[in-house]
Amino acid sequence: MLIGAIEAGGTKFVCAVGDKNGKIIDKISLPTVDPDDTLKAVKNYFANYAIEALGVGMFGPVDLDKKSSAYGSVLNTPKISWRNYPLLDKLQHDFSVPVYLDTDVNTACLGEYNYGAGKHADSCLYITVGTGIGAGFVLRGEVFQGKNHPEMGHILLRKHQDDSFTGSCPSHGSCLEGLASGTAIEKRYGIKANLLVDKEQVWEIEAYYLAQAMMNYYLILSPEKIIIGGGVMKQVKLYSMIRKYFLDLLNGYLEVKQVDDLIVAPMLNDEQGVKGAIALTLK
Repeated sequence: MLIGAIEAGGTKFVCAVGDKNGKIIDKISLPTVDPDDTLKAVKNYFANYAIEALGVGMFGPVDLDKKSSAYGSVLNTPKISWRNYPLLDKLQHDFSVPVYLDTDVNTACLGEYNYGAGKHADSCLYITVGTGIGAGFVLRGEVFQGKNHPEMGHILLRKHQDDSFTGSCPSHGSCLEGLASGTAIEKRYGIKANLLVDKEQVWEIEAYYLAQAMMNYYLILSPEKIIIGGGVMKQVKLYSMIRKYFLDLLNGYLEVKQVDDLIVAPMLNDEQGVKGAIALTLK
Protein backbone atom coordinates (compact mmCIF):
# COMPACT_ATOMS: atom_id res chain seq x y z
CA MET A 1 0.00 0.00 0.00
CA LEU A 2 1.46 3.32 -1.10
CA ILE A 3 0.51 6.46 0.81
CA GLY A 4 0.98 10.01 -0.41
CA ALA A 5 2.21 12.64 2.03
CA ILE A 6 2.49 16.41 1.81
CA GLU A 7 4.26 18.73 4.22
CA ALA A 8 2.88 22.03 2.98
CA GLY A 9 4.99 24.95 4.14
CA GLY A 10 4.95 28.60 3.28
CA THR A 11 8.20 28.25 1.33
CA LYS A 12 8.00 24.73 -0.04
CA PHE A 13 5.71 21.73 -0.42
CA VAL A 14 7.53 18.52 0.43
CA CYS A 15 5.74 15.65 -1.28
CA ALA A 16 6.56 12.03 -0.50
CA VAL A 17 5.39 8.49 -1.09
CA GLY A 18 5.76 5.93 1.66
CA ASP A 19 4.24 2.97 3.43
CA LYS A 20 2.25 2.62 6.65
CA ASN A 21 5.43 1.98 8.62
CA GLY A 22 6.66 5.46 7.80
CA LYS A 23 9.27 4.33 5.29
CA ILE A 24 9.77 7.03 2.67
CA ILE A 25 10.15 5.57 -0.82
CA ASP A 26 10.47 8.83 -2.76
CA LYS A 27 10.41 12.53 -1.94
CA ILE A 28 10.49 15.85 -3.76
CA SER A 29 10.48 19.52 -2.75
CA LEU A 30 8.35 21.97 -4.74
CA PRO A 31 8.28 25.77 -4.28
CA THR A 32 5.16 27.21 -2.68
CA VAL A 33 3.79 29.69 -5.20
CA ASP A 34 0.13 30.49 -5.93
CA PRO A 35 -2.33 27.68 -5.14
CA ASP A 36 -3.17 26.64 -8.70
CA ASP A 37 0.43 26.31 -9.85
CA THR A 38 1.57 24.67 -6.62
CA LEU A 39 -1.17 22.06 -6.63
CA LYS A 40 -0.73 21.38 -10.34
CA ALA A 41 2.90 20.45 -9.60
CA VAL A 42 1.74 18.32 -6.66
CA LYS A 43 -0.75 16.47 -8.86
CA ASN A 44 1.89 15.84 -11.53
CA TYR A 45 4.26 14.36 -8.94
CA PHE A 46 1.74 11.91 -7.49
CA ALA A 47 0.59 10.88 -10.98
CA ASN A 48 3.63 8.61 -11.02
CA TYR A 49 2.38 6.55 -8.08
CA ALA A 50 -0.74 4.48 -7.35
CA ILE A 51 -1.34 5.99 -3.91
CA GLU A 52 -4.30 4.73 -1.89
CA ALA A 53 -4.57 7.68 0.51
CA LEU A 54 -3.15 11.17 0.90
CA GLY A 55 -2.17 12.91 4.16
CA VAL A 56 -1.49 16.64 4.29
CA GLY A 57 0.07 18.82 6.96
CA MET A 58 -0.73 22.40 5.94
CA PHE A 59 0.67 25.74 7.03
CA GLY A 60 -2.00 27.58 8.94
CA PRO A 61 -4.29 28.72 10.03
CA VAL A 62 -6.61 26.10 8.57
CA ASP A 63 -10.31 25.56 9.27
CA LEU A 64 -10.48 22.09 10.86
CA ASP A 65 -13.98 22.44 12.30
CA LYS A 66 -15.99 19.78 10.48
CA LYS A 67 -19.19 21.69 11.26
CA SER A 68 -17.89 24.77 9.46
CA SER A 69 -18.93 25.66 5.91
CA ALA A 70 -15.26 26.52 5.30
CA TYR A 71 -13.93 23.19 6.61
CA GLY A 72 -10.65 22.35 4.93
CA SER A 73 -9.95 25.90 3.79
CA VAL A 74 -6.88 28.00 4.53
CA LEU A 75 -7.83 30.96 6.70
CA ASN A 76 -6.16 34.32 7.37
CA THR A 77 -2.63 33.39 6.30
CA PRO A 78 -0.01 36.06 5.49
CA LYS A 79 0.30 34.38 2.07
CA ILE A 80 -2.41 36.43 0.38
CA SER A 81 -3.09 34.15 -2.59
CA TRP A 82 -3.83 31.25 -0.23
CA ARG A 83 -6.35 33.07 1.95
CA ASN A 84 -9.76 31.33 1.98
CA TYR A 85 -8.46 28.74 -0.49
CA PRO A 86 -10.59 25.54 -0.37
CA LEU A 87 -7.61 23.22 -0.11
CA LEU A 88 -9.38 20.03 0.95
CA ASP A 89 -12.02 20.37 -1.76
CA LYS A 90 -9.32 20.87 -4.38
CA LEU A 91 -7.29 17.86 -3.28
CA GLN A 92 -10.37 15.65 -3.11
CA HIS A 93 -11.20 16.74 -6.66
CA ASP A 94 -7.67 16.03 -7.94
CA PHE A 95 -7.17 12.66 -6.23
CA SER A 96 -9.65 9.79 -6.22
CA VAL A 97 -8.44 8.60 -2.80
CA PRO A 98 -9.27 9.58 0.79
CA VAL A 99 -7.57 12.84 1.80
CA TYR A 100 -6.67 13.64 5.43
CA LEU A 101 -5.81 17.20 6.44
CA ASP A 102 -4.28 18.76 9.56
CA THR A 103 -1.89 21.58 10.40
CA ASP A 104 1.81 21.23 9.69
CA VAL A 105 2.77 21.22 13.36
CA ASN A 106 0.04 18.76 14.39
CA THR A 107 1.20 16.48 11.61
CA ALA A 108 4.84 16.77 12.68
CA CYS A 109 3.80 15.87 16.22
CA LEU A 110 1.99 12.79 14.94
CA GLY A 111 5.10 11.81 12.98
CA GLU A 112 7.34 11.97 16.05
CA TYR A 113 4.68 10.17 18.12
CA ASN A 114 4.38 7.27 15.67
CA TYR A 115 7.92 6.93 14.37
CA GLY A 116 10.28 9.15 16.37
CA ALA A 117 11.04 10.59 19.80
CA GLY A 118 7.49 10.04 21.09
CA LYS A 119 7.15 6.48 19.85
CA HIS A 120 6.99 4.83 23.28
CA ALA A 121 4.95 7.53 25.03
CA ASP A 122 1.19 7.77 25.49
CA SER A 123 1.35 11.52 25.00
CA CYS A 124 3.72 13.95 23.37
CA LEU A 125 3.93 17.63 22.61
CA TYR A 126 5.85 18.84 19.57
CA ILE A 127 6.96 22.46 19.28
CA THR A 128 8.60 23.99 16.24
CA VAL A 129 10.70 27.10 16.79
CA GLY A 130 11.46 28.70 13.45
CA THR A 131 10.21 31.73 11.57
CA GLY A 132 7.15 31.37 13.79
CA ILE A 133 6.33 29.08 16.70
CA GLY A 134 3.63 26.44 16.76
CA ALA A 135 2.86 23.30 18.73
CA GLY A 136 0.76 20.17 18.49
CA PHE A 137 -0.29 17.63 21.10
CA VAL A 138 -1.00 13.93 20.58
CA LEU A 139 -2.65 11.74 23.23
CA ARG A 140 -2.94 7.99 22.67
CA GLY A 141 -2.58 8.42 18.92
CA GLU A 142 -5.09 11.24 18.53
CA VAL A 143 -4.18 14.83 17.71
CA PHE A 144 -5.83 17.25 20.11
CA GLN A 145 -8.27 19.69 18.56
CA GLY A 146 -10.92 21.90 20.09
CA LYS A 147 -13.23 24.06 18.00
CA ASN A 148 -10.17 24.53 15.84
CA HIS A 149 -6.48 23.74 16.19
CA PRO A 150 -4.51 25.20 19.12
CA GLU A 151 -2.30 28.27 18.64
CA MET A 152 0.27 27.57 21.35
CA GLY A 153 2.83 29.93 19.85
CA HIS A 154 0.85 32.92 21.09
CA ILE A 155 0.80 32.38 24.86
CA LEU A 156 1.86 35.41 26.91
CA LEU A 157 5.11 35.30 28.88
CA ARG A 158 6.98 37.10 31.65
CA LYS A 159 9.70 39.30 30.13
CA HIS A 160 13.36 38.60 30.85
CA GLN A 161 14.85 41.34 33.02
CA ASP A 162 17.56 42.10 30.45
CA ASP A 163 15.26 42.16 27.43
CA SER A 164 13.88 45.52 26.28
CA PHE A 165 12.54 44.17 22.97
CA THR A 166 8.80 44.85 22.60
CA GLY A 167 8.14 41.77 20.47
CA SER A 168 7.61 40.98 16.80
CA CYS A 169 4.07 39.55 16.81
CA PRO A 170 1.73 42.00 15.03
CA SER A 171 -1.22 40.80 17.12
CA HIS A 172 0.28 40.35 20.59
CA GLY A 173 3.75 41.88 20.61
CA SER A 174 5.46 40.00 23.41
CA CYS A 175 3.85 36.57 23.13
CA LEU A 176 6.04 33.46 22.77
CA GLU A 177 6.30 33.81 19.00
CA GLY A 178 6.87 37.55 19.33
CA LEU A 179 9.77 37.03 21.74
CA ALA A 180 11.39 33.70 20.83
CA SER A 181 10.83 32.91 17.14
CA GLY A 182 13.59 33.25 14.57
CA THR A 183 11.82 36.38 13.35
CA ALA A 184 11.91 37.84 16.87
CA ILE A 185 15.62 37.08 17.27
CA GLU A 186 16.45 38.76 13.96
CA LYS A 187 14.37 41.84 14.74
CA ARG A 188 15.75 42.13 18.29
CA TYR A 189 19.43 41.98 17.25
CA GLY A 190 19.30 43.03 13.60
CA ILE A 191 20.96 39.82 12.46
CA LYS A 192 19.81 36.26 11.76
CA ALA A 193 19.96 33.74 14.61
CA ASN A 194 22.49 31.49 12.90
CA LEU A 195 24.99 34.37 12.94
CA LEU A 196 24.67 34.84 16.71
CA VAL A 197 26.07 31.46 17.75
CA ASP A 198 28.72 32.86 20.10
CA LYS A 199 26.51 35.49 21.78
CA GLU A 200 25.64 33.79 25.06
CA GLN A 201 23.13 36.41 26.19
CA VAL A 202 21.08 35.76 23.05
CA TRP A 203 20.63 32.12 23.99
CA GLU A 204 20.11 32.75 27.71
CA ILE A 205 17.13 34.97 26.86
CA GLU A 206 15.88 32.51 24.24
CA ALA A 207 16.10 29.56 26.63
CA TYR A 208 14.32 31.53 29.35
CA TYR A 209 11.34 32.21 27.11
CA LEU A 210 11.15 28.70 25.71
CA ALA A 211 11.43 27.20 29.20
CA GLN A 212 8.52 29.34 30.38
CA ALA A 213 6.44 27.97 27.55
CA MET A 214 7.49 24.39 28.29
CA MET A 215 6.52 24.82 31.94
CA ASN A 216 3.11 26.22 31.00
CA TYR A 217 2.46 23.39 28.55
CA TYR A 218 3.69 20.81 31.06
CA LEU A 219 1.39 22.10 33.80
CA ILE A 220 -1.63 22.18 31.49
CA LEU A 221 -1.16 19.03 29.38
CA SER A 222 1.26 16.88 31.44
CA PRO A 223 2.87 15.29 28.34
CA GLU A 224 5.27 12.38 28.68
CA LYS A 225 7.49 13.87 25.97
CA ILE A 226 8.15 17.47 24.99
CA ILE A 227 9.87 17.48 21.60
CA ILE A 228 11.32 20.78 20.41
CA GLY A 229 12.33 21.19 16.77
CA GLY A 230 12.62 23.89 14.14
CA GLY A 231 15.46 25.95 12.72
CA VAL A 232 16.25 27.89 15.90
CA MET A 233 16.82 24.61 17.75
CA LYS A 234 19.76 23.80 15.45
CA GLN A 235 21.56 25.72 18.20
CA VAL A 236 21.79 22.45 20.14
CA LYS A 237 23.07 23.92 23.40
CA LEU A 238 19.59 25.37 23.85
CA TYR A 239 18.27 21.99 25.01
CA SER A 240 20.37 21.88 28.18
CA MET A 241 19.71 25.56 28.86
CA ILE A 242 15.94 25.09 28.45
CA ARG A 243 15.97 22.07 30.78
CA LYS A 244 17.80 24.05 33.47
CA TYR A 245 15.44 27.05 33.26
CA PHE A 246 12.45 24.67 33.13
CA LEU A 247 13.41 23.08 36.46
CA ASP A 248 14.19 26.47 38.00
CA LEU A 249 10.82 27.87 36.96
CA LEU A 250 8.93 24.76 38.06
CA ASN A 251 10.64 25.22 41.44
CA GLY A 252 9.87 21.75 42.71
CA TYR A 253 6.11 22.09 42.29
CA LEU A 254 6.04 18.81 40.37
CA GLU A 255 8.72 16.15 40.53
CA VAL A 256 10.55 15.63 37.25
CA LYS A 257 12.92 12.70 37.67
CA GLN A 258 14.55 12.66 34.23
CA VAL A 259 14.29 16.07 32.56
CA ASP A 260 16.68 14.85 29.82
CA ASP A 261 14.05 12.26 28.86
CA LEU A 262 11.19 14.74 29.10
CA ILE A 263 12.49 17.62 26.96
CA VAL A 264 14.13 16.17 23.86
CA ALA A 265 15.10 16.82 20.26
CA PRO A 266 13.22 15.32 17.29
CA MET A 267 14.50 12.02 15.90
CA LEU A 268 13.21 12.06 12.33
CA ASN A 269 15.81 14.28 10.64
CA ASP A 270 13.32 16.84 9.31
CA GLU A 271 10.99 14.12 7.97
CA GLN A 272 8.48 14.32 10.84
CA GLY A 273 6.15 16.33 8.61
CA VAL A 274 5.84 13.84 5.77
CA LYS A 275 5.92 10.85 8.10
CA GLY A 276 3.20 12.47 10.19
CA ALA A 277 1.17 13.00 7.01
CA ILE A 278 1.42 9.27 6.39
CA ALA A 279 0.27 8.62 9.96
CA LEU A 280 -2.77 10.87 9.40
CA THR A 281 -4.11 8.35 6.91
CA LEU A 282 -3.89 5.42 9.34
CA LYS A 283 -6.83 6.44 11.54
